[in-house]
Amino acid sequence: MNTYPYWWDTVSRPGSLHPERTPANPRAGLSGPNRADVVVVGAGYTGLAAAIGLARAGASVLVLERGRTGEGASSRNGGQVLTGLKLEPGALVAQFGESRARECFDASLASMAALEALVRDEAIECDYARTGHIQAACKPSHYEAFRHEQELLARVFNHTVTIVPPVDQAAELGAAGYHGLLVDDRSGALNPAKYVQGLACAATRAGARIAEHVDVLGITRDGDSWLVRTGSGDVRARDVFVATNGYTGSATPALRRRYIPIGSYVIATAPLPAATAARLVPKRRMVFDSRYFLHYFRLTADNRLLFGGRAEFSGPTLESAARATAILRHGLAATFPELAGTPIDYSWSGHVAFTRDQMPHAGRLDGLHYAGGYCGHGIAMATYFGGLMARRIAGERVDHPLLDRPFPAVPLYNGRPWFLPLVGLYYRFKDWVD
Repeated sequence: MNTYPYWWDTVSRPGSLHPERTPANPRAGLSGPNRADVVVVGAGYTGLAAAIGLARAGASVLVLERGRTGEGASSRNGGQVLTGLKLEPGALVAQFGESRARECFDASLASMAALEALVRDEAIECDYARTGHIQAACKPSHYEAFRHEQELLARVFNHTVTIVPPVDQAAELGAAGYHGLLVDDRSGALNPAKYVQGLACAATRAGARIAEHVDVLGITRDGDSWLVRTGSGDVRARDVFVATNGYTGSATPALRRRYIPIGSYVIATAPLPAATAARLVPKRRMVFDSRYFLHYFRLTADNRLLFGGRAEFSGPTLESAARATAILRHGLAATFPELAGTPIDYSWSGHVAFTRDQMPHAGRLDGLHYAGGYCGHGIAMATYFGGLMARRIAGERVDHPLLDRPFPAVPLYNGRPWFLPLVGLYYRFKDWVD
């Protein structure tokens, strides 16, 4: 079984996530001028989208990446491009009121439109498709809640979804144990590794430089510029944009106290017969269930079933990854009994960044520009926030309901999420009683 993301085996051109396939890496280390108009820390969706926008605006841009481009969550996720945010529509209305909730939800649709435009304009071959998504009810009460959500989405958000009763759900999902479905045709799917590599190529074409294997050690103000200290030398910049999200380190302690990295775990089966794949997920939609401790799954282009979830509420380690693989195998077999004996070819994990209010944040903190905290809804929103922040750093006035919101630190937290096992127990309890 391979213990790296399945997606990495789908990318083979220069700049691949497989280091053994690119022994001569032109991006490795710092080269060229040690000064830039903007230093971007992090070469994932957020940082690369910002680099594209800034370079097109005429800025000299240097992207610093601790590992390989897109090596973090940007190539480790499930490739689900979903409508909405982590907070469900009812929670958005309860927290913000109907008008502001509508603005937040509309931002998720705008982020998807921005992603689609970028894929089209840059000719990024990432298998993007408007597949739609399914939310599967784990209990009859959850199905009844879908009806209320459907009404709320139509009335407040002008957004249409379809409710599928249990008797008809086989046309959408050949899985066991569910009690009806909510279907949203607007969502999409892509290959995340191909997408992030496409963004990197677009950033390079626009004129940005990407330096891999450069660890940022500290960022300090020095007169009218920033001094970015790295293990490969110092870099001066007019502005710094921090796009490290779930991989935020000690170089930016204020942001580290605001992002909570949670492990997300995924397995992928061996390729399934075409008839089996068509029976399990007939319309190739993105699927997730209604638990707090949820599962999500989809078919890949070669008919593997990718199955993931928050199997462990702890940071990814060899031990937690082994436990998570076993948990996900059990969940896969319970959801699709006919796959109980199917070989698992891949198992991997990554960090998803959550925030205290379960909302994404972007703006300026201690003079540094930042964006992150997508809470598992990051593919489109990260791309969108990167573009918005690029426009702002380039001098454009950008007002947006999701920018510059209060972003308090998590109490008694310095970047080590000691409380995650307790959170996991709490959500398991909620799944049991709800």
